[in-house]
Amino acid sequence: QVQLAESGGGSVQSGGSLRLSCTASGIVFSRHSMGWFRQRPGKEREGVAAVDEHVSTYYADFVKGRFTISRGNDNTLYLQMDNLKPEDTAMYYCARGRVGSRWTHVDDTLFNDNVRGRGTQVTVSS
Repeated sequence: QVQLAESGGGSVQSGGSLRLSCTASGIVFSRHSMGWFRQRPGKEREGVAAVDEHVSTYYADFVKGRFTISRGNDNTLYLQMDNLKPEDTAMYYCARGRVGSRWTHVDDTLFNDNVRGRGTQVTVSS
């Protein structure tokens, strides 16, 4: 059984940084595309960043230049978030991509809803 667990969320001021981590059991990250999506209060879910099996990375326009996704050798997925803005306030989830996904950009529909963590809250104050 695959289990994903996010950590690293918290409260920061605008312009601050956080590093989210996603650890897993029952899955080898390097064999799958992985990524992050977020759910803001009252908004639809948004794909944030993804990394595919070839270690190509993809970012939503609203985080380009501020967020960095990476995979550690310890089967951990990271999301480095810099220059955070109040509009980045959301619950952040890591998820596996659907098998056979072809990423050309961050496509929220390519995340597998059945292979995701419970989320970690990020709150950015102005």
